[in-house]
Amino acid sequence: MKMHSQAYSALHAVLGGKRLIAFDLDGTLIDSVPDLAAAVARTLKELDLPSPGEAEVRDWVGNGAAVLVERALTWALQAPPEPSLQQRAYDAFMVHYGAAPNTLTTLYPGVQQTLKALHQHGLMLVLITNKPERFIEPLLSHFELQSYFTLWLGGDSLAEKKPHPLPLLHAAQHCQIPPTECVMVGDSRHDIAAGKAAGFTTLALPYGYNHGEPIETSHPDRVLGSLTELLMTAPQTSKAID
Repeated sequence: MKMHSQAYSALHAVLGGKRLIAFDLDGTLIDSVPDLAAAVARTLKELDLPSPGEAEVRDWVGNGAAVLVERALTWALQAPPEPSLQQRAYDAFMVHYGAAPNTLTTLYPGVQQTLKALHQHGLMLVLITNKPERFIEPLLSHFELQSYFTLWLGGDSLAEKKPHPLPLLHAAQHCQIPPTECVMVGDSRHDIAAGKAAGFTTLALPYGYNHGEPIETSHPDRVLGSLTELLMTAPQTSKAID
């Protein structure tokens, strides 16, 4: 399909022969930490516990809401929480975050034009996140991204979540595309591990949430400086990982 912008008339060579691209959400398409941190702070305040800063929360994101809440409680208590407190805090977090999931959240640069261009090129796009499914559609609608995705899966959509390959394999099967023709784009070791286990080509972004670790240590097939590099034939800032 013909592109509207000459600058984006070609795709990166790594997408040659690929038909499906799976994207992570938090840390890949959106910077959601400010709203997550605000919800964590409200939750802990409700429990009369100290609240962490945004920097701490940034390192805790990536394994789903339950693990985020557990990490926050462990930080506040300096010990693992009791199951009853964990459940109480989780329920409170879901209410607080659900009330304001996009007040402070922002799109990373280049996301809108990249998704639009990939979609115009006929690639099938899916979203695979560990965020609870109920929050996905409101966020995509807020940023007007929902029309680009054929499917989205949350951390509670299936029996397993990333780094397990099940969500990726489910998406490939749903779209009737073999894993060898699929790509996983993410910002954390969980995305890369899931992609490798599913047989997807793995592309990583260095600016998201990876628990303080350089994404290169997860050995993705390639690290991109930004999503817009997917739209260039020969990007200057990307580098292959051995």
